[in-house]
Amino acid sequence: MKRLLILIPLAAIAFAFFYFDLGQYLTLDALKARQSDFAAFYCQSPVEVIATFFLIYVVVTGASLPGAAILTLAAGAMFGLVAGTVIVSFASSIGATLAFFASRYLFRDVVRARFGDRLRAIDSGVARDGAFYLFTLRLVPAFPFFLINLLMGLTAIRSGTFYLVSQIGMLAGTVVFVNAGTQLAQIESLAGIASPALLGSFVALGIFPWIARAVVGWVKTRRLYAKWTKPKQFDRNMVVIGAGAGGLVSAYIAATVKAKVTLVEAHKMGGDCLNFGCVPSKALIRSAKLAHQTRHASHYGLADSEPVVPFPAVMARIRQVITDIEPHDSVERYTGLGVEVVQGYATIVDPWTVAIKGNHGIDQTLTTRSIVIAAGGSPFVPPIPGLDSVDYVTSDTMWDRFSTLDALPKRIVVLGGGPIGCELAQSFARLGSHVTQVEQSARIMAREDEDVSTLIAARFRDEGIDLRTGTRAVRCERREAGQFLMVEAEGAEAEIGFDFLIVAVGRVARLTGYGLEALGIETGKTVITNEYLQTIYPNIYAAGDVAGPYQFTHVAAHQAWFAAVNALFGRFRKFKADYRVIPWTTFTDPEVARVGLSEAEAKEQKIAVEVTTYPLHELDRAIADSATTGFVKVLTPPGKDKILGVTIVGEHAGDLLAEYVLAMKHGLGLNKLLGTIHTYPTLAEANKYAAGEWKRANAPQGILRWLGRYHAWMRG
Repeated sequence: MKRLLILIPLAAIAFAFFYFDLGQYLTLDALKARQSDFAAFYCQSPVEVIATFFLIYVVVTGASLPGAAILTLAAGAMFGLVAGTVIVSFASSIGATLAFFASRYLFRDVVRARFGDRLRAIDSGVARDGAFYLFTLRLVPAFPFFLINLLMGLTAIRSGTFYLVSQIGMLAGTVVFVNAGTQLAQIESLAGIASPALLGSFVALGIFPWIARAVVGWVKTRRLYAKWTKPKQFDRNMVVIGAGAGGLVSAYIAATVKAKVTLVEAHKMGGDCLNFGCVPSKALIRSAKLAHQTRHASHYGLADSEPVVPFPAVMARIRQVITDIEPHDSVERYTGLGVEVVQGYATIVDPWTVAIKGNHGIDQTLTTRSIVIAAGGSPFVPPIPGLDSVDYVTSDTMWDRFSTLDALPKRIVVLGGGPIGCELAQSFARLGSHVTQVEQSARIMAREDEDVSTLIAARFRDEGIDLRTGTRAVRCERREAGQFLMVEAEGAEAEIGFDFLIVAVGRVARLTGYGLEALGIETGKTVITNEYLQTIYPNIYAAGDVAGPYQFTHVAAHQAWFAAVNALFGRFRKFKADYRVIPWTTFTDPEVARVGLSEAEAKEQKIAVEVTTYPLHELDRAIADSATTGFVKVLTPPGKDKILGVTIVGEHAGDLLAEYVLAMKHGLGLNKLLGTIHTYPTLAEANKYAAGEWKRANAPQGILRWLGRYHAWMRG
């Protein structure tokens, strides 16, 4: 209804304008021919003439009709420079804002539905610098007046900001045209006003804010650095703090381009992923999966048997896996690559100085042109009363603690229903522990679509996990009878006994202990950076978990490239970190892998999508492997093959997702996937068949009907 109320008047105005050829009155010749008449009307009824002129100007600009330039000249001819400028300034700004509103209410939803991803990126830029960009455009009359109004209406810029910036930005051009109108008799054409020299002046005026902005940025940076003394020479080109994925990749890139780089790590090389996260958890998952398959061997035509689980041997295998991978991230390897590795605690003393307290008693201070902070994250431990009185572990401390046990814990409570909690809950249940998983939200894996959560929850319950969603941890208690977690659900309190409590409710960035506070580097949940991963100090960068927004090893490595290249070569060109295609996988069984939009996110963002689902129980290889649980779900714009998002649930979902990640990164649609040969019989064929389902749903039915008639005719 709102759209009709806007569309009908606009259509009526446009129809009248063109049907009655009203544009003939908005030409330079018509204005010059009637100039004396206008002057006489103004002398007789100045208020009525000003009001009428003001209304006409607002209507013309609000309806995006041609003629605004002529009306501006007319204002100068009739009202003089000062009055004409004031009248046109307000009328043009009000008309522009009306056009802005018309564009926003008529077209914005349609454009968002079609170009949602691109518009979100534009909105992000507008939220940050929209007023500045608009001001620059308004200063240069070469940009079509009406087009700016319509395009800005599609963005998220606030209407008040649009009005104020438009009025200020258009003022210079308004003065020029109104002043020209005061000399109307000498004007032969609009080109005479907008001469190349004048347009060049406006372009220079438009460039000025950018120059001014750069100068302001330079002054701001100078003031920021003023309290510190910059070294005349530097010991290093780069110092990297933290030897996880982000730090290792940053240091490797610096060494590859022959920069002198020092990598500082206080604990273990390889960071959390190698020592406490991705690697040990996947080794645990593999052992647990084999135990599960042994218990259910009849699925494969063998006899079911209860697996013997010598828990110390399981933990020893996990330690061995870490040991086997350690050389990839070792001091020796990176030293061989040209990186100086120092084991110790780093503190940023000033923007160019890092003090290192060595683990072996050797301290040193290094000056450096740039610093990359890659300090990682750590498990979040909620403030649950009594937690310190019971045997609890986190995803970091669990591996060492469990390595001291003689047997698998009989009862484990896993607190948290995210990826880490789900992986650990299923693994220990499969090894033989009685596992209770407690999640405060209504469902586990809340970042995924509800059908995914429902499927995984059903699998967990089938495997004997006591899954309690919508349940809040209240306190922990240690009694003679044992250890208990007191929980609350639907207003009722209950107790859950356990031998060990695994706290897996998320991770937080490491933000203290290495000098951020002393330098005043801004932090929130993470170190605050710009799109180039710079902190408030342009030579200090952050990457990985400490920078966010994603806490994945592969994203840390991805960010590290941008941080390292910008730190070393930013004076020539800087690159914005690219988060458009970020994949992730939760390694439950079945695995859950996703890239891009989910259905829930599409609904939340009001993006129209077509959902194509291919069930794995129809895939030959999945049937042969007795791995038919799951599906491939692809989101595309309605009727288009562009891939907006993919969720895969199933065996090796994380591996299967890579094809879609590549396709999305390089703009390949489902038609390309469908036209690609996939080996038979493989799980990867599921990707092709999902594309086939989309193709079938979007088949051109009209053409197919004609083809049916053609073939019938060919049969005689």
